[in-house]
Amino acid sequence: MSEAAKPDSERGSGRRSAPPVGHDSQQRWTAVDEYVAARLLASDSALESALRASADAGLPAIAVSPPQGKLLHLLARLHGSRTILELGTLGGYSTIWLARALPPGGRLVTIEAEPSYARVAAENIERAGLGDIVELRVGPALEQLPELAAQEPPPFDLVFIDADKQTTPDYFSWALELTRPGSVIITDNVIRAGALIDPECEDPRVEGMRRFHELLAAEPRVSATTIQTVGSKGYDGFTVALVTPGAHRS
Repeated sequence: MSEAAKPDSERGSGRRSAPPVGHDSQQRWTAVDEYVAARLLASDSALESALRASADAGLPAIAVSPPQGKLLHLLARLHGSRTILELGTLGGYSTIWLARALPPGGRLVTIEAEPSYARVAAENIERAGLGDIVELRVGPALEQLPELAAQEPPPFDLVFIDADKQTTPDYFSWALELTRPGSVIITDNVIRAGALIDPECEDPRVEGMRRFHELLAAEPRVSATTIQTVGSKGYDGFTVALVTPGAHRS
């Protein structure tokens, strides 16, 4: 939610954007998130400090919600991920959730375009005791990804794409190059409050997500689905794609 990571709030175009969400609905979704977090997520000083430090530094409040962070953590554990690539570090909140899912010897590479965000993230990651596990690379993702690929790292088991939305198709293409059959690619903010299917919406972020879904539909190397979500972050959704060995999707 952060190239990797210009905040959505800084990317207005004057063109029709996502429709507004009703105040009552948003209040209810937020209250349910808080209910879930209070019962299923333990108090965590490192994660709470990461959110406070990000807010104090003026970072946009677009990190994943606590239940979403826990979901990422569980998916990484369920998949047995040993190597993770994250595009869009922001303040490192999702980075901490993902890095904690790694087994001993695991590693996580995260890319953040904005140096001021990266400084906050580095402090948060270090405070969480994950500095030896996480490699934070600073610079636009489309510059960092070719450099990373040139180093010929082992394929990543899991990729989390949460950077600027209009460039998501390019990020996904790079993710395919850096993974293997059996890897999982998770992409956030793909529904855009339903504007994904609004033919009158010309928001570049929405158009990016349409191109992303068209890419998925034509890509024989993945089997994917998109799930709509509501919560404290509003109405949106995420895509889960499994990298497959052949030319057939199921």
